[in-house]
Amino acid sequence: MNSSINITRFFQRTTATFLASILCISALLSPLFTLPVSGQSNLQTVDALRPKVVLALGGGGTRGAAHIGVLRALQQEGITVDAVVGTSMGALIGGLYCAGMNLDDIEQIFYHKRLIHAFDTVPIPVRIAVIPIMFIPHLFGYHPYDGLYRGNKFANYLAGLVPSDKQNIETYKPTFWAIGTNLLDGEPYAVKKGNIGRAIQASSAIPQLRRPVEIDEALLVDGGMVENLPVEHAAQMNCDYIIAVDVDEDLSVLPAANFRAIGSVARRVININLSHIDRHQRKLASTIIHPDVSGINLLSLNKKDARRAVIAGEKAAQQAMPSIKQQLAEIAKKKSDQ
Repeated sequence: MNSSINITRFFQRTTATFLASILCISALLSPLFTLPVSGQSNLQTVDALRPKVVLALGGGGTRGAAHIGVLRALQQEGITVDAVVGTSMGALIGGLYCAGMNLDDIEQIFYHKRLIHAFDTVPIPVRIAVIPIMFIPHLFGYHPYDGLYRGNKFANYLAGLVPSDKQNIETYKPTFWAIGTNLLDGEPYAVKKGNIGRAIQASSAIPQLRRPVEIDEALLVDGGMVENLPVEHAAQMNCDYIIAVDVDEDLSVLPAANFRAIGSVARRVININLSHIDRHQRKLASTIIHPDVSGINLLSLNKKDARRAVIAGEKAAQQAMPSIKQQLAEIAKKKSDQ
């Protein structure tokens, strides 16, 4: 009997000791288990103090490959991009980036000429040669918008580069807008929703070459006509800091002999026009990154030109990085002091 009582008491004491140990361990570990909640709160505080950064990526054809280098430099330096506004080639690279496409993969598109082949489905000389034939539909009452071709293959190609759950740009993080020119009122127009291929198609629809694109109540062509460097729209993104990436060619003084070559005057006029359009936009940016893309033609098919633009973008961004970091730190400090 006594033996039975002793065994019972032994188990009672053992159980009590075990439970007490569990309670002590729980008390010791409790702060660890609640750490994620505290950590999450701290992360939210840090995120609230972090300056919100928006990129304004300018148009510029093959020169726009420089945007890849700029984005790569920002990634390497750990600078978070919260939003991207792009025009023409800036919209293409910015859109694919915001859709989650790897920068290396975007770069390869340029090198393998798949992009230009999708953009220019039939060589321009052939298109021009068949212009008389294009008037035939008008004789039968069919009146398509003016332009050599629609650009639907280009839009489908771009949409095919991103997964099915990334087709609509309004779902993107970072936020993404594509800038076009609205033919109806002559003003810049931000495409903020809808299919990525169609948004970029509208932002890069070169007048006469491609037909205008209908989106909502707008009829859009290339945004470079009125807002090639889209800083004004970037300022509407509720961010603290605007990095404008200007891929215009420098307007250095040239000798008259340079304009005897065929096409030289047209190229110069385009560069002058873009430079003057972007002049006002530059004043609105927090900082400007201006890669050296001199000598690269807008529609160059040369792989070396694309590669040179990428390298120039990365180099220009790295050179601007100390100033960018200092300014971001000052904004963060102001936020913390409020």
